[in-house]
Amino acid sequence: MRRFRYKLTLIFMVLIGTSVLATGLITANNMKDSLIESLENSMEREIRVITAATPWPEDRSEEEKMAFFSDKAELLNRVSGARLTFMDAEGVVLGDSDYEAREMDNHIGRSEVREALRTMERGTAIRYSHTLKQEMLYLAMPYVDENGDLKGIVRLSFSLAEVLSEVRTMWNYYFLGLIVLFILAGLISYPIARNLTLPLEKMMKVAQQISHMNYEARVPVRSKDEVGRLGTAINTMADSLQQQVRRISDNEAKLATVMENMISGVILIDEDGHFAVLNRSAEEILGYSLKELKDRPYYQSNLQKELTDCIDEGMARKERIREELVFYYPMERTVEMSLVPLTTEDHFSGVVVVLHDITDIRRLEKVRSEFVANVSHELKTPIAAVKGFAETLLSGALHDEETLKSFLQIIYDESARLDRLIADILELSKIESKRIPLHFSPVHLHSFSTKMMNMLLKSAEKKNISLNMDVDEDVYLEADEDRLRQILINLISNGINYTPDGGEVKLTVQPLSVKGNRTEEEKVLIIVEDTGIGIPKKDIPRIFERFYRVDKARSRVSGGTGLGLSIVKHLVELHKGTIRVESEVGIGSKIIIELPVIH
Repeated sequence: MRRFRYKLTLIFMVLIGTSVLATGLITANNMKDSLIESLENSMEREIRVITAATPWPEDRSEEEKMAFFSDKAELLNRVSGARLTFMDAEGVVLGDSDYEAREMDNHIGRSEVREALRTMERGTAIRYSHTLKQEMLYLAMPYVDENGDLKGIVRLSFSLAEVLSEVRTMWNYYFLGLIVLFILAGLISYPIARNLTLPLEKMMKVAQQISHMNYEARVPVRSKDEVGRLGTAINTMADSLQQQVRRISDNEAKLATVMENMISGVILIDEDGHFAVLNRSAEEILGYSLKELKDRPYYQSNLQKELTDCIDEGMARKERIREELVFYYPMERTVEMSLVPLTTEDHFSGVVVVLHDITDIRRLEKVRSEFVANVSHELKTPIAAVKGFAETLLSGALHDEETLKSFLQIIYDESARLDRLIADILELSKIESKRIPLHFSPVHLHSFSTKMMNMLLKSAEKKNISLNMDVDEDVYLEADEDRLRQILINLISNGINYTPDGGEVKLTVQPLSVKGNRTEEEKVLIIVEDTGIGIPKKDIPRIFERFYRVDKARSRVSGGTGLGLSIVKHLVELHKGTIRVESEVGIGSKIIIELPVIH
C-alpha cells in the first residue's frame, strides 16, 4: 500500500506539473509571438518611413542606383542599428548596409521577398544567419510609387537575440517556480494520498487476515462515502464467511465424530484410485492406517485380493456391489462389503466402500445352530433312555423285581438329569436376558466360603479330594449372595468332577487394588484352582459356550449339563466382573474372577 501511496502522490505531482508546464509553454509561446509581432510592427513602420523619405531614382544607371542605395542603407543603419537592404523588382540587391551589393546574390527566392511580392504587403521570415551566427527576423515590403507601380523591395532585418534572451530568462524563472511547485505539490499530495489510501490499507490488511482464516477481523468504518460503504461490505462479507465457516466446521466436526465412532469401516477412493478417507474402524479391519495408504492407489496397497477385485469391478462398472468377504489380515474376520459409486451430473468422482464386521453375527448364528443341535442331542439322550427302559418293562421285565427296581432307578436318574438340563436352560435364558433381579448386600467372604466348602465336603470325600481355602478374615464384598454361591458351587463342583482321586481343589480370596486413569478401584480376586486333567489351549476360548465340553464322555458320567460355565460367565458379568482361565493339560486349571467391592 505504501508503493501505491507513492504512485498516487507522483500522479498528483505529474498532473499538477503537466498542467502548469502546459500553461507555461502556452504563455511563453504567446509572449514570444507577441514580442515578435511587436517587433514586426515596429520594423514595418520604419520601412514605411524609409520608403516615404527616400525617393526612387528613375533616370540613373544601375551603378548609380547601387551607390545611392548603399549610402542610404549605411546611413539608416547608423541611425537605427538595423540591417537594411534595397532590391529592385527582380530581386537584384541595389544596396545593403552590411555587405557590398555587387557581391550579393539575387534575393528573389527569399521567403519574405516572395511573400511581399505575392501579397504586396509585408513579408516576414525568421531564420538563422550563418553570417552573424544568430537568429534573425526579416521583414520585406514592396516599394510602390504614387501611381501604384512596383519599383523595388525594401527589407529590414533585426536580431532576435534580445527577444530570445527575454524568453530564456522567463523560462529560467518558470522552471525555478516549477521546481518549487513540484516540491509543494509533493508535500501537499502525500498527506492527501495517505488519507485516501489509509482506509484502503486497513481494508487490505483485514482482507489478508480473512484470507488467512481470521474471520474475527473487521474494518473500522468512520465515513459514509464510497470507501465507508466498501468497508461495510467487507465487514458484511466477513460476517457471512464466519457464519458459513462455523457452520461448515460444526458439520465437519459432527461428520468426523460420526465417522470415527462408526462401527462400520468407511473407505472413500477418488476417481484416480487413491485413498481419500479411511475411518478408524476401516483401519482396524484393513490393518493399515490412512497415513500408510495416503496418496497410494488401492491396487498397490496390498489389500485383501477379493476386496481389490471388488473395487476394480466397481470402478469399471460404476454400479453397486455387495459381497461377503473373509479377511485373514490382521486377523480372521467375516466382512460384509457394500460398494457405492459416487456420480454427480454424469461425473464419476470415485467409490465409497463400507465394511461391516459380521464375524460375531456369523459366530452367534453358528452358536445358535450348535445350541439347537446340542439341546436336541442333550434332550434326546435321557428321553431315549427313559423310553427304552420303559418299553423294556412293558415288554415283560415288569415282573422281575430286581430288573424293575434297576430300570426304575435309571428312569429316575435320567428324568432328574432331564429336569436339571431344562432348569439350567431356563436359568441361562433368564440370565442372558437380564430378567433376574440382583439383590446386593454385604457378604463376609470368609464365613460365606466356609459354609459353602462344608456343603461340598461330602462330594470331595467320595473321591478323596482335599478342599482347601485361603480367604482373608476381613474381606467383604457387595454382591447377590445366592448368585455368588451359585458361581462358586459351579466352579468348585467342576473342579471336583474333573480332578482325579486324591487331588486338591483350592479356593483363594484376596483384596486387589487396580489403578485406573485417575482413581484406585478396590476389587476382590477369587481364584478356584484344581489339580485335574486340565484344558487344552485350543479349547480355552470356548469353554464358556453353552454345551461345550472338553471331555464329553467324562462330562456325561459326571451328570453335567454343559451349561454351568456359561451360567457362571453371565453371572460374573452381571456383577460387573471379569473371568478368565489359565490351564495346562495334566497339571490342572485355574479360574480367576475379579469383582468390584462396591456397586
